[in-house]
Amino acid sequence: MQRFLVAILPIAALGIFAFSSSTQAYENSNLSIKIDGIKSQKGQVCFSLFSSSQGFPANEKKALKSRCVKVADKYIQTNFGKLKAGSYAVAVIHDANADGTLNSNAIGIPKEGFGFSRNPRILTGPPKFGESAIFVVGPNTNIDIKLQYLL
Repeated sequence: MQRFLVAILPIAALGIFAFSSSTQAYENSNLSIKIDGIKSQKGQVCFSLFSSSQGFPANEKKALKSRCVKVADKYIQTNFGKLKAGSYAVAVIHDANADGTLNSNAIGIPKEGFGFSRNPRILTGPPKFGESAIFVVGPNTNIDIKLQYLL
């Protein structure tokens, strides 16, 4: 029995070391977001990253991180770094007139492009957090968001 314990102890220590070093990598994950389907090269594309349903998708003040990128090409990409492993949802707007909001018509239909992580189908309103949530784990997570234009 003692011989067994002596043999298993180094294996257990190695397992603990491997687990602790892999968990450290997950405390500093990177989320890379690529946008496809931009209709024009006017304005900016604004990203909001949420870690819970509070404020998702429209309240940028409740977002964990947010940023806007000037449209200069057909494809836009951005990164959110230093994320802990967990569930996140991304809301994106193509703010064509660069006024900082998703403009809509008189009955509330967006006049500018928008999109969400996991590209949920939009029928009668924005998706819930759970419909757009992705799990960020490991050093890099890559997602693609296709913009939708209703008008």
